[in-house]
Amino acid sequence: MKRRIFLIVLDSVGIGAMEDAAEFGDAGCNTLRSASQSSCFRMTNMEKMGLFNIDGIDWKEGVKAPLAAYGRMKEASKGKDTTIGHWEIAGIISKNPLPVYPQGFPQEVLEPFCEQTGRGILCNAPYSGTEVIKKFGAEHVKTGKLIVYTSADSVFQIAAHEDVVPVETLYRYCENARAILTGKHSVGRVIARPFVGEEGNYVRTPRRHDFSLEPPARTMLDILKDAGRDVIGVGKIKDIFAGRGITSFVYTKGNAEGIERTLEYMKQDFEGLCFVNLVDYDMLYGHRNDIEGYGRALTEFDMALPKLMEGLRPEDILMITADHGCDPGYLASTDHSREYTPFLMYGRDIEPVNLGTRETFADIGATVLKYLNVPGDIAGTPV
Repeated sequence: MKRRIFLIVLDSVGIGAMEDAAEFGDAGCNTLRSASQSSCFRMTNMEKMGLFNIDGIDWKEGVKAPLAAYGRMKEASKGKDTTIGHWEIAGIISKNPLPVYPQGFPQEVLEPFCEQTGRGILCNAPYSGTEVIKKFGAEHVKTGKLIVYTSADSVFQIAAHEDVVPVETLYRYCENARAILTGKHSVGRVIARPFVGEEGNYVRTPRRHDFSLEPPARTMLDILKDAGRDVIGVGKIKDIFAGRGITSFVYTKGNAEGIERTLEYMKQDFEGLCFVNLVDYDMLYGHRNDIEGYGRALTEFDMALPKLMEGLRPEDILMITADHGCDPGYLASTDHSREYTPFLMYGRDIEPVNLGTRETFADIGATVLKYLNVPGDIAGTPV
């Protein structure tokens, strides 16, 4: 009997502020509740699975007979970003946050970067990705200087017009930066942000690429791969883990394609894990305080959920969770938020019980290993 798990991360779909959220500037944040204020919001299928039965969701009543096991996940790591969230799901608890640069990057980083690329830089500050090309795009096109910026996350981002810096060259510059950003400057991700268009109408292209910090320890992905299981990454999973533990992967341009690729993998004969990231909630809506868009995107996933459930084989398990919050209704910030995340686990032999509040996202990774009958030493306790 070949066992398969489809683990879907709804990127940034938090369900309420954690107890320590105030330490991160996120007191009162609740991504799901804010998104529910959208006129487009409909999550009837997730509701049937038990989403609103989860502890702490007191603004909407749950169902009497949920279809899935349901629980609330607490982040044990000191962070609220994509990298640390996914690493914890896979079994690594990060006791120290990754470095951030609210004042921009120091010269000890920028000088070798400029020397290696042969280009100057613009910006060097936290910025919205759409606003930074609007403000600095024309000067970049005129001078050839690279737009280097960051955010509240541990990221070093490089934006460049594709007619000025070919995408492959931009990727090489990111590799230069990744090699420089080590030790105390080990940021979670170096991100290529190519754009096109004319002044006043610059737009980012789908050729974004993340160059991630390698996980500091073995994850469930490494363990599964070493045991001969398939580990399939859909979306930016490969980038988040710097390619480690992945046996095959596919990049996607958005949620819709991520769902389609997952449905395609469901028809394939493999044994192991299909790990999926659906990023639109975070990238397109949370960071832009777009409640309507966030609610619409959640509704679109909910409408696709029956197909995902129907695509499961009798031995398969579907897991749905998130990696942090990004409250579109929190107008004081457009950054990630320190929130609990949902966990739903559905399958023929899964008892639909309340799993309560779990002490770490790593319980997911431990559960994956247990169900796939692969022993491994990672953080977390299987449910």
